[in-house]
Amino acid sequence: MTIVADLLLPQLGETVTEGTITRWARRAGDRVEADDVLYEVSTDKVDSEVPAGFAGVLTEIVVGEGATVQVGEVIARYESEGAAPVVEAPAPRSEASAGAAEAPPAAPPTPTAPAPTAGGARLLSPVVRALLADHGLDPSRVPGSGLRGRITRRDVEQYLRDHPGHVEAFTSIRRRTAQHMVSSKSTSPHVLTAMEVDYGRVEEARRAHGPAWKAAEGRSLTYLPFIVRAVAEALVDHPRINASVGDGELIVHSDLNLAVAVDLDFEGLVAPVVRRVGQMTVPEVSRAIADMAERARAKKLSPDDLAGGTFTVTNPGQYGTLFQFPIINQPQVAILSTDGVTRKPVVEVDDDGNETVGIGSVGVLALAWDHRAFDGAYAASFLRQVRHVLESSDWVDVWSTGPG
Repeated sequence: MTIVADLLLPQLGETVTEGTITRWARRAGDRVEADDVLYEVSTDKVDSEVPAGFAGVLTEIVVGEGATVQVGEVIARYESEGAAPVVEAPAPRSEASAGAAEAPPAAPPTPTAPAPTAGGARLLSPVVRALLADHGLDPSRVPGSGLRGRITRRDVEQYLRDHPGHVEAFTSIRRRTAQHMVSSKSTSPHVLTAMEVDYGRVEEARRAHGPAWKAAEGRSLTYLPFIVRAVAEALVDHPRINASVGDGELIVHSDLNLAVAVDLDFEGLVAPVVRRVGQMTVPEVSRAIADMAERARAKKLSPDDLAGGTFTVTNPGQYGTLFQFPIINQPQVAILSTDGVTRKPVVEVDDDGNETVGIGSVGVLALAWDHRAFDGAYAASFLRQVRHVLESSDWVDVWSTGPG
């Protein structure tokens, strides 16, 4: 039996009310299998691929690429074969949402027409209006290929490519990143505190466990999970680092929910959250961060994966940086940059106080922090303890348990 059903824009996160369809992976008339990628959607938090929740034929695309619609609106119609239809697409793929109970879909609101431009001459979607405004373009100069001459996002991008000069339109994630960074700088009085760290003890553990780790996991054992473990230890005595700013108050968090900055092919950043990192061992931290980064680059994150972070780490050290002054991830009060580790001369002191010059693996940890939350002595004390944990712990023996 064939049943015709509406496909609705699903709930994309607890606080998300609308989304922009950025790409349809299938066309009207295409056969679709359950779990095939059906379309991509962009929200103010994340870009996601949405899988089909049905097997059948996509008969009609109601909402075209570039259009913004409310959660619960009809975006397409399809024919489902042999079973009652699924009238709402499943949420974008993410491990965090796997197995969650599905709420019954809300009745879709009446779709509204996109707002016209000045003078009411042409109808433009919110995405197209924003793109035109970003580049100061007069819509009357851009040929439209959509229905009744409507301008699509591709039309604007093609117009920019065809004209002299090199112009790159901001993507939605680039715009979101810019908005967050400007907002953070205008909100928090940023201060930078940095310290050099000798990673000699960490290097011993990497030499001891690295080959077996790479053979089993398929990737190198980096410095980052050791740094995260040291941060977790230092936060026990410096809890105000793991905090966020509320309405005239500092909210100190009991769990370390670590947001990890992930680069998306130089097009923008997201900071998915690994929860309860303070309870993890070095191997567990490494696996959790790698899994979250892989899902971010594959567009498999949900908006909820980006929520609830209490402290952020960004890792430009893979490019050999000396140190970086990162921007705080609001409403958190601190972000740590883990910069490049190089071999360089260091002064070594033996038990009798004698000094010699040796070669060590040295890198800088740079902490950007919000001066509203605490003062410089507190930030310096925290970094000093992170350094002490990294330099003094027997990581060869405790890497699978933790130094605490």
